[in-house]
Amino acid sequence: MRLRSPLLQCCIFAISLHLPAQAITGNIVIKRKLTKASVTPNVSVYQRGTAVKLGKDPDQDPIAYERSRVVIYLEGPTSPGTASDLPQVQQLDRRFMPDMLVVPVGSTVSFPNMDPIFHNIYSLSKPKSFDLGSYDKGQTRRVTFPKPGIVDIYCHLHPNMQATVVVTPNRWFARPDRTGLYRIPDVPPGQYTLVAWHKAAGFFRKSITVENAHETTADFFIPLDSDSRQEAQHLQELEHRGGSR
Repeated sequence: MRLRSPLLQCCIFAISLHLPAQAITGNIVIKRKLTKASVTPNVSVYQRGTAVKLGKDPDQDPIAYERSRVVIYLEGPTSPGTASDLPQVQQLDRRFMPDMLVVPVGSTVSFPNMDPIFHNIYSLSKPKSFDLGSYDKGQTRRVTFPKPGIVDIYCHLHPNMQATVVVTPNRWFARPDRTGLYRIPDVPPGQYTLVAWHKAAGFFRKSITVENAHETTADFFIPLDSDSRQEAQHLQELEHRGGSR
């Protein structure tokens, strides 16, 4: 069977917007540490101008930290979202705060400098490349992200600084809580590809169907090792048995 044409997909997507919306829920299962530790000297080898103490990583459970590096979203026709507030990625204590931000396509993000030193923020990523030049404390620069994708951001003056802006195709996205649970509300009925992206492990995809009056559940095992494959297969069998009754 041939895949639907992009025009037909957009038509189905537009029609589905007028149908009762449902939620997609699930659990992000991560059983081990995935992110490599970043080593940054305490001495000011990256310093330019006034001395600024390097911010410390927050103390937290390592598995909860790995879950915080996950974004879940729907692939499909691009649908620009709207934000009531202008999202920010601050430059504070020679770090990006937050170091991972999720916004729908078309969003504008502010990059204010909170440090008493210069920063020069840039990205070479395909979805959006830019160089904001050097600017001092109290100043800010703005960047609009017109294409979905993963945008890695750095500072020319401080090589230890790194952040990621995840630009989703539409407004249907979520991040899991500390226990791994997530919820994407108000999704129109239809067939979708649900994506889970982990900053270190990469992309994981599932085909799902959102039905009227039925909440959709989709769990992700990251990474998908042999044990996780068996557990995922077991869950699929249970779902199939429940749906065949």
